[in-house]
Amino acid sequence: MSDSAAQSDVLIVGGGMVGASLGLALAATPLRVAIVEPVLPGEGPQPSFDERCTALANGSRRMLETLGAWPAIATQATAIQSIQVSDAGQFGSARIEAAPMGMPALGYTAPNRAIGAALWQALRAHPQVRLIAPARVIDARLEEGGAQVRLQTGSGAAAAEQVVGAKLVVAADGDRSLIRERAGLHAVEVDYEQVAIVAHVSAERRAAGIAYERFGAAAGPIALLPRPDGHYTVVWTVARGEVDGVGQQSDEMFLAALQQAFGWRVGAFTRAGQRAAYPLLLRRATQLIGTRTVLVGNAAQSLHPVAGQGFNLGLRDAATLAELLASAAMAGADPGAAELLARYQQQRLQDRAGMIGFTDSLVRLFALSFPGAATLRSAGLLLFDALPAAKRALSGVSWGFGAHTPRLLRGLPVGGDSQ
Repeated sequence: MSDSAAQSDVLIVGGGMVGASLGLALAATPLRVAIVEPVLPGEGPQPSFDERCTALANGSRRMLETLGAWPAIATQATAIQSIQVSDAGQFGSARIEAAPMGMPALGYTAPNRAIGAALWQALRAHPQVRLIAPARVIDARLEEGGAQVRLQTGSGAAAAEQVVGAKLVVAADGDRSLIRERAGLHAVEVDYEQVAIVAHVSAERRAAGIAYERFGAAAGPIALLPRPDGHYTVVWTVARGEVDGVGQQSDEMFLAALQQAFGWRVGAFTRAGQRAAYPLLLRRATQLIGTRTVLVGNAAQSLHPVAGQGFNLGLRDAATLAELLASAAMAGADPGAAELLARYQQQRLQDRAGMIGFTDSLVRLFALSFPGAATLRSAGLLLFDALPAAKRALSGVSWGFGAHTPRLLRGLPVGGDSQ
């Protein structure tokens, strides 16, 4: 690669929801920040800015508010006032409600499209963050003295190559991260052999701030998330071998199958929108850092959606890294120094391990099929429902498992005392 590369302090590869949030968090720092994104939002389909709904924890909402993106998201977000959990065919169920715990909401749901558009709208108000789009990474050289990333910009007759140098390369390029590969960072994978079918559905009973999680032996978990238009987003987990039978049915057959699996808590399902299928697995990097490289979001870990915590975990990656980089910038330190990256990995250790373990345990718990397993789960749900302290503890999971809450999640800018 050429040594005559355009130089950045921090090069964020991937302008999805986590990468864009990190860029926005660093906008107020003196760091030279650039974001590489293959699809310029508004000019083509951005894979992560689709119609899926994301569950936003209260800390995530506060972070997005601090970054200035929340007002645009709020118009399309729904506050979750209650979560109802049940096991199909069993007597046990549990309800978690915000009001008894003195909380305005347990969290929020918002379409990825709305979150992504708000983040990029906010980024465009900060011209000091250089947006390199459309562009994709061809190769990367990550060495102690610095990093150089080769890009292909534009397309067709307008295609060209560009080399960008950086002191730190942030891999925010998803679960198949090329930067992670070039950094020699290994990822381990657990294939749940499941697929999530996502669709908009309407029901007789309009959404009223209640989210549902329904488990069952004949089908995987079904999450029903409220939307601001009174309809729902359904996330239905099925075995990989069943995806064609469920996902490609006529609307009438799909609604009938959904009704049988979910039950009648929202009355009859009346309409179904276009369906999309997403393979489900756990993929996690064994190390979050490499030479001049750090992983965030799905490049660091990709979770099963059963607990709805993947994006929230990725935002805490971004918030923690931004805080460390802001402190380094104030001290005039190298943003890609090995010592700084080691602190990032250490600070993310507890939260990351806790959330990965929590999510994976839920998947395995509700997949148990030995005699009496369903009865034990049902009894456990009843016990949980009777214990307010347990509900408060579970509601706190969405803030993470780490001892330190990043400044952005506390409503503070990244600069300042990190304590």
